[in-house]
Amino acid sequence: MKSNFYQKIIYQLVSQVIIFPIYKLLFRGILVGRENIPKQGSFILVSNHGSLFDPPLLGHAVGRNISFMAKSELFSIPLLGYIIKACGAYPVKRGMADKNTIKIACEKLSNNKSIGIFIDGTRQKDGRVNKPKQGAALLAFKNQKLLLPVAIINSHKLVRFRFCIPFFTKIVIKVGKPINPPKFSSKDKLAIVTRSLQESINNMLD
Repeated sequence: MKSNFYQKIIYQLVSQVIIFPIYKLLFRGILVGRENIPKQGSFILVSNHGSLFDPPLLGHAVGRNISFMAKSELFSIPLLGYIIKACGAYPVKRGMADKNTIKIACEKLSNNKSIGIFIDGTRQKDGRVNKPKQGAALLAFKNQKLLLPVAIINSHKLVRFRFCIPFFTKIVIKVGKPINPPKFSSKDKLAIVTRSLQESINNMLD
């Protein structure tokens, strides 16, 4: 119990003391579509991916503690490992989502905690959804949780330099309407839901 209490305190400190000024002051962040965020229960946030800053920016903007996968190596780094774990991150082995990772994700969802998934699985140079994976749709089926499509605009070009002077790009985060989980786990059903997520996110980016 004490561990959970301290983790919540650390999460709030990181979100308000560190992420808030970065999101609001540096990147002039705004959120569009707050009314689409489920008020109760856990859900699966599905987003495009352009920057390492995406997880904290998305979690802070949405106003919920969203658990994202993080490279397992990061958890062995003193202090950083404790902080990202306190913020809800869970480890994944480089280049693969093993059974244990999927088990952790399912446990979080069953315990009323929301998780975040970058649908391409890795950062994209153009910031769009190009080659979506079906993992989010499969997790939604297994747990019967809503999928929340979210577009983070400009994260692939956060900072640009002119004459060695950094210029920070404005971040806009758009939240789409939730998508129901598939009722069956056939490849066709998962593909349909995955394509709906891709179209929703890319349409918001456009």
